Amino acid sequence: MKLKLLAVGTRMPSWVETGFEEYHKRMPAELKLDLIEIPLSPKGKGSANQSKDAQGQALLKLINKQDRVIALDVLGKSMSTESLATQLSNWQMNGQDVCLLIGGPDGLSADCLARADMKWSLSDLTLPHPLVRVLLMEQLYRAWTINKNHPYHRS
Repeated sequence: MKLKLLAVGTRMPSWVETGFEEYHKRMPAELKLDLIEIPLSPKGKGSANQSKDAQGQALLKLINKQDRVIALDVLGKSMSTESLATQLSNWQMNGQDVCLLIGGPDGLSADCLARADMKWSLSDLTLPHPLVRVLLMEQLYRAWTINKNHPYHRS
């Protein structure tokens, strides 16, 4: 199984890159996550929806037909960390590659949400998309520590 994080936005602030890398380097080899960034579409004369649709098409081109797709979306299902640990274990046993999608400031396109096998909400709060990267990596790492009975989760 491969984990891919497909995210809208490049040139993240240094605190985002530092936080993301901290948890990324802690992940075991069997759960290394590939980060693939696509640039924000210029809004220019177009609407926010046109920009979101263009970003969505760019994300969809990066997804293989057989990939399991998890869309991070405010209207998605919330999970406890323990539930995420179970989900992560299931993904690993299944062996199917998993793509996690993070949209830009306007969210994910309708096409991305339609392609998703699961819609996941990290919080009822509105989170800036750069922060979602750090939070997602920490939670994936924490889920792995639960599955491995590693002391990180209990600290």
